[in-house]
Amino acid sequence: MSMQVLSPHLDLEAFYARLASARSRVLMLDYDGTLAPFRIRPEQASPYPGVVEMLGALMSQEGTRVVIVSGRRAEVVAGLLPPRGRPEIWGAHGWERLSPGGRLHSEEPHADVRVALAEANARAADFLQPGARIERKPASIALHWRGLPVLSVERLVRLSETAWSPLAASGVLEWLSFDGGVELRARGSSKQHAVKTVLSEIACDSAVAYLGDDITDEDAFRVVKGRGLAVLVRPVCRGTAADIWIKPPRELLEFIGRWRRQEITR
Repeated sequence: MSMQVLSPHLDLEAFYARLASARSRVLMLDYDGTLAPFRIRPEQASPYPGVVEMLGALMSQEGTRVVIVSGRRAEVVAGLLPPRGRPEIWGAHGWERLSPGGRLHSEEPHADVRVALAEANARAADFLQPGARIERKPASIALHWRGLPVLSVERLVRLSETAWSPLAASGVLEWLSFDGGVELRARGSSKQHAVKTVLSEIACDSAVAYLGDDITDEDAFRVVKGRGLAVLVRPVCRGTAADIWIKPPRELLEFIGRWRRQEITR
């Protein structure tokens, strides 16, 4: 398997040995950019070929838990996966949790957050242009510009900063850049929150890994490194807290495949 080790003190073979002997294993993965390629139309972002089958094989094995952690709404991610055999899904940066059986639990932001998000949505009407998209979530609002020309993106960056920065400066919301846009998000919950919750529910000796591609995955990387392996999944490497870097889709499938083989031989 071809990959690049980023943490100088990482013993990858020791991790796989732990994976083979652990009584329980948890594989957490981002969706867009990790399990599925980015698309200009997000509803077309289906998983890479082979990913669904690989994850299904993992979930069928005893002692294995697969969790998707996404910035998207949990039910939107679920709609991009086959209706049978879906994993647990955390959506909206940790504000939503959808069980494999379809039960949805959502956190409700405070009233001041809802007011600030409504104001951000109203201000977006002054700078939104054709090809850009506003996405409302329970505790955030995102501006997407994927597929637009560079000059159009630069204009949106300037205008959104002018309109939204004061709302972030108030302390109620925080400004978050991601691959293909920017987001105003309520403080206090993130993918890190989802990962911490999952880790609190499992045995201390469980084998754990988190796979993600974006800046929004960095806080999750930092949390999981104390318990397991943090994996950056991108065509091109960047500065990151992750332990290793792999390229999708081939190396992603190789990583999941080796995870599965270690379980089979335990």
